Amino acid sequence: MKFFNRGPRVPVLRFSGPIGLATPLRPGLTAASVSAAIRKAFTMSKTPAVAIALNSPGGSPVQSSLIFKLIRQHAEEKKKKVYVFCEDVATSGGYYLAVAGDEIYADASSIVGSIGVISASFGLNQAIERLGIERRVYTAGENKGSLDMFLPEKADDVARLKALQKDVHDVFIGVVKDRRAGKLRGPDGELFSGAFWSGPKALEFGLIDGIADMRSKMRALFGDKVRLEVVPLARSGLLGRLRKLPSIAEALQPMPRDPLATGGLALAEDLVSAVEARALWSRYGF
Repeated sequence: MKFFNRGPRVPVLRFSGPIGLATPLRPGLTAASVSAAIRKAFTMSKTPAVAIALNSPGGSPVQSSLIFKLIRQHAEEKKKKVYVFCEDVATSGGYYLAVAGDEIYADASSIVGSIGVISASFGLNQAIERLGIERRVYTAGENKGSLDMFLPEKADDVARLKALQKDVHDVFIGVVKDRRAGKLRGPDGELFSGAFWSGPKALEFGLIDGIADMRSKMRALFGDKVRLEVVPLARSGLLGRLRKLPSIAEALQPMPRDPLATGGLALAEDLVSAVEARALWSRYGF
């Protein structure tokens, strides 16, 4: 019967957006927000494959590492192969997620790479001087106020930050070299400089395995009847909060003394994260 003649089912995880940064209308990618979906993707089908659609400019190195480890742990436990498909951008922490794949594919116009670490801030000490504002900072610990944007920059603080960045960068490089062992082509100085490339150049450097889209590749591997089934991620951010609006009875209760208890602080944090996320995307022209 045709009802029983259905093709193999390949679970699809869609990782889209900055890592660790929640925006008002889109949840950030964190280990907590994707763990349930990852677990389901590796258990819902007998097909020995999971596909990941990836579109991320990066973000938190810690959350990138945690999500990477979740994917690899489930893949090894369930003995399934992971196929990653880069969309517009797979850079920095986004590429960290990409190397969780056993095979990585991209579009010819995808932007891939940026294997580096960045920290950005502002120096506002001269601005507050012009405004006649005196900065007062009290700490227990001589380095507690390091890199305060309202204080003059100190050489020791910058050196300490660069040492920390090198540690994080070395971890990133180690993961890429391990996962792309025998495939990378090109000098380390260029591959790990923080530069990024289009799909064909990323292929030339061995950062990806081919130029392909998910549907075509899965059909080539599992036949024309293959079914791609997206596994939804956990909801959070502003839309998640709107879905948790109080009932009429709850709304009529006395207001708490602390207005931030109503969620105002959380929404403000969402807006700040939105600005940071916009800056991540804009670096790549999006």
